[in-house]
Amino acid sequence: MMKKLVMKFCSAIVFSTSVLAFAGSGLAQQQNNANRATASGWFKTCNDRDGSKVCNVQFRVVASNGANLTTLNLVEITGKVERRVFQIVVPTGRSLPQGIVLQVDGKRATTIPYLFCRAQGCNAEVRLDDNLVNVFKRGGSLEIATVNFQGQNNPVPITLKGFTAAYDGPPVKREDPAARQQNLADQLKKKAEELENQNSGSSN
Repeated sequence: MMKKLVMKFCSAIVFSTSVLAFAGSGLAQQQNNANRATASGWFKTCNDRDGSKVCNVQFRVVASNGANLTTLNLVEITGKVERRVFQIVVPTGRSLPQGIVLQVDGKRATTIPYLFCRAQGCNAEVRLDDNLVNVFKRGGSLEIATVNFQGQNNPVPITLKGFTAAYDGPPVKREDPAARQQNLADQLKKKAEELENQNSGSSN
């Protein structure tokens, strides 16, 4: 019963990222979009579900076309179910044996194996512990690297600035995620317009 509840909570987290999920536009296009990515910054949300409290500290990197490049979730479940999970969601088309490689401040790298892949993306997941949280708190930058099926390395840089404030601080208000999402969409639209103007100028 507990295992089913845990899987239900984790599935809900995965589903919440599918709004920005990889749209299957091609790996070459995805790699180009990585150069024009927009990051959400670190933020925390909490909600009550089936007698437990689920808090998630999250960071998203989204391409200019809206495709999800990387989503990090640090999930803590308390109450009826007790569990801590560190989860990474990346696009499909990955070479699964290599796993996902994490490196903080250019130091020793850690590999997390993939757990499963769905249409929304591929997930890697390990137990969240205080050691990982403290490494993130002390760090300045994080690199998430995957290898696509063509054997190409796809590193995604993520700032750790703001992580401690999000992790230790209160969750954002219920309406804030929608406002944050709209702000992210506005930024993507602005970048797309700037890119279009640049392309128009270069063609003249």
